[in-house]
Amino acid sequence: MSTKVDEATAQVSRSYEVRTYGCQMNVHDSERLAGLLEEAGYEKADPGTTADLVVFNTCAVRENADNKLYGNLSHLAPIKQERPGMQIAVGGCLAQKDKDTVVKKAPWVDVVFGTHNLGSLPALLERARHNHEAEVEILESLEAFPSTLPARRESAYAGWVSISVGCNNTCTFCIVPALRGKEVDRRPGDVLAEVQALVDEGVVEVTLLGQNVNAYGASFADPDLGRDRGAFAALLSACGGIDGLERVRFTSPHPAEFTDDVIEAMAATPNVCPQLHMPLQSGSDRVLRAMRRSYRKAKFLGIIERVRAAMPHASITTDIIVGFPGETEEDFAETLDVVEKARFTSAYTFQYSKRPGTPAAEMPGQLPKSVVQERFERLIALQERISLEENQKLIGTEVELLVVDAAGKRNAEMARMSGRARDGRLVHFRPIGAVDGVVRPGDIVTLDVTAAAPHFLIADGAVRSHRRTRAGDAHEAGITPKTPPVGVGLGLPQIGIPAPLPAAMGCGA
Repeated sequence: MSTKVDEATAQVSRSYEVRTYGCQMNVHDSERLAGLLEEAGYEKADPGTTADLVVFNTCAVRENADNKLYGNLSHLAPIKQERPGMQIAVGGCLAQKDKDTVVKKAPWVDVVFGTHNLGSLPALLERARHNHEAEVEILESLEAFPSTLPARRESAYAGWVSISVGCNNTCTFCIVPALRGKEVDRRPGDVLAEVQALVDEGVVEVTLLGQNVNAYGASFADPDLGRDRGAFAALLSACGGIDGLERVRFTSPHPAEFTDDVIEAMAATPNVCPQLHMPLQSGSDRVLRAMRRSYRKAKFLGIIERVRAAMPHASITTDIIVGFPGETEEDFAETLDVVEKARFTSAYTFQYSKRPGTPAAEMPGQLPKSVVQERFERLIALQERISLEENQKLIGTEVELLVVDAAGKRNAEMARMSGRARDGRLVHFRPIGAVDGVVRPGDIVTLDVTAAAPHFLIADGAVRSHRRTRAGDAHEAGITPKTPPVGVGLGLPQIGIPAPLPAAMGCGA
């Protein structure tokens, strides 16, 4: 009897740390993992301490992702040897890709789990502890939508909400569909219920997540009519009816399926932010064809034009790959031309790197590093010039900021804080003027822009207004939301926030 009590006590006192690599999807998955572990009795490790459990949530997008993982695992091997009972788990896209390879390369790892079975982690840890051997469980299809898992959120004021997982595209440079599977959408009612749960906890901003958000509705497809092409626009509009939800963002759409009803919903829904992340990848039609990106330069620029016509001050960002196999100087010049015409606020620029298992990795015409680097530097220089020019146009304008937790050496030296404008731009400001006590992350302030740099704005004048929020209260108290599971996420569509679910959180329609 006493042994069982001791085991239960030990379980409660075990600490955990989740180390996250890669995209926003992984960040949100890590919130789910944290929620699961806390529900199982683990406690988050204090900063600077070594946790009893270290979970790696991995990414497989970059060529050297595995080197980074195995390097980090090797650093933990001697620590684990000195700490009997410590466990290490590896999940995410690299685990999905490498499967048994992880344990072969790092035999001190206790658990390996994939992108489709996050919910198995606590059971796998217990099984590994009991059996004294590694547990590897990699499912090939989605076990349950991540929303069926609890989540320990990282922020008191902003939250991620997945609307779909997986992707139906076949881009030749991307390994995501192979690791995340085909697109599966959540019920709109479940999405809105999760948004409402976050708002009830004081969150003021949500970001809707999907590998291809504007393809939302694929799982609602009528065999004769195809996917519900109005589903994503309807979801955005429905977010406008949630009281207390001040800002809605989404990432990432795909140009091939970006429709005018989404632009109309963005423009007509007050809490949907005038911000759009629209991945370009290349401005060359020939390269886009080789990438299997089902749009061309003219279509992309047409979308940008229509967005700006509906929302003149919208901030538009993008992703660009430099040095795709076979890219010529003429192809690259087409990319520079789109960048010049689109006037992106900023661009996430990448030098092409091989993703093992993708068609592009085997294509002829792999470019020398020196050529790719030189083009990359030209692209960066062009985008930095445009970013600065566009930011300078905002000097003298008023901005509303959601204050963010961005403590840093530079901010400390300048006695500044940071916030995000409604269009997503980062703004550094001084908390002086019409402030109501202490300005906290999660509060809302308005100021005038006084200076600009390529990657941020500065507002060094007096604060015009300061609104204290429940999110600011929660951040000040060190409390972040812990949201319960919502629905099953794999089924029929509905729009509107459903009636409150019973405590058992059964399947919603």
